[in-house]
Amino acid sequence: MDESTRDLTRSDAPGSPVMGGRTPSWQRRATAMVIFTGAFVLWLFFIGMPTDVVQIVAWLWVLTIAWNTGAGWQAHLTFLKDWWGPVAFLLVYLYSRGLADELIPLPVHVTEPIVFDEWLGGGTTPTRYFQDWLCEQPCSMASPPQWYDVVFTTVYFTHFIAGLSIAVVLWLSMRSEWVRWMRRYLAISFGALVIYILYPMAPPWMASQDGYLSEEVVRLTGRGWSDMGLGGFHLVLANVGNPVAAMPSLHAGLAALIAFYGVQRLRSPWRWLLLAYPLVMSFALVYYAEHYVIDIIAGFALAGAVLLGCDAWERRRGERPRYSASTSSSSRPPR
Repeated sequence: MDESTRDLTRSDAPGSPVMGGRTPSWQRRATAMVIFTGAFVLWLFFIGMPTDVVQIVAWLWVLTIAWNTGAGWQAHLTFLKDWWGPVAFLLVYLYSRGLADELIPLPVHVTEPIVFDEWLGGGTTPTRYFQDWLCEQPCSMASPPQWYDVVFTTVYFTHFIAGLSIAVVLWLSMRSEWVRWMRRYLAISFGALVIYILYPMAPPWMASQDGYLSEEVVRLTGRGWSDMGLGGFHLVLANVGNPVAAMPSLHAGLAALIAFYGVQRLRSPWRWLLLAYPLVMSFALVYYAEHYVIDIIAGFALAGAVLLGCDAWERRRGERPRYSASTSSSSRPPR
């Protein structure tokens, strides 16, 4: 283990529960969290949903300050010291993803995923089946959303905050595990980026607009939040995204990585319920015409490859994961 990693795994490293200061009283913490929640709600109302990595990480930093309000500023600034590297990598990923089809000019693939999904659906894509079943006809963004649309849109949006939120929890409680999680989070992002560059592909909604699908499908992503005035967040994301960076589905892949990672590390029998997360996410992606089923399969495969690859790399470096069977209570250092 290298020097920087050893420093991150020290039990007294900033980012442990007390962050170098005394643990705040529950009254002080509760007050700080109420103020944080109120500020965040006001931000949503007047500015809108945070949709880029800088905004999201900034809000998560403020959250750590509220949670550890008794710590000094030197401890709070440790967040920036630890997180600037991962944030820089994520910014490189985001802007490279936006240019993925321009870095190496390659033809955009359209027909191959249609052939697979129509074969899977017996001549009709699963997206068309789901929209006929769940969307009031004629199906459009203007058709009234149902209760399940609120669920699906919410699950879709968790993609942008779930991985980083898990990282913040680990940063506050278990630094060595934070390092491992960020390694997997960055690996799946850049693994997907490589494929986006080499295999640009039109998603179902775009293929439908361009007349490639025999039956029209509609992009419905934000409709679950339209009654709350937040339905346009996916249009904001489209301005910094790349519509042909669709294979594999990183929404499905990251949801699967979170579920697999939780099942691997947790010991509660309830941990298997985490598998519902990628399944609901995948259903939403296909229903909303964001992805084909083949994209979902590729996303799951990428998540599995990242998890296995990082595990193998860490074992070669001599790191002992927390879930390892060889880690017994007798081998743990005294508290």
